[in-house]
Amino acid sequence: MCFSCFDLISKSVAIIPDASIKNNITTSISHVYVFLNLVKKTIYHIVNITTTEAELFTIRCNIDQAIQILDVACIIVVMDSIHTVHYIFDSSIHLY
Repeated sequence: MCFSCFDLISKSVAIIPDASIKNNITTSISHVYVFLNLVKKTIYHIVNITTTEAELFTIRCNIDQAIQILDVACIIVVMDSIHTVHYIFDSSIHLY
């Protein structure tokens, strides 16, 4: 691995969100990793919202936290829902 590749990996932040609904309460969990180390785990409980909206909200909150980490060169979002991925960059569809 070249030095520049190692430098990029060490300055990368990975965000891994997930959401589920039970009894009209959406639980959204997200993990933020910097250089393979867990630095933040957030859990949100929201009433009357879809899992897609909850995941988008969680991604936005974690990106806000990730850009405050010093020397971040790359933010990687790892998703398990292709449906949500389509909405990430389309701000006309969602408010998050």
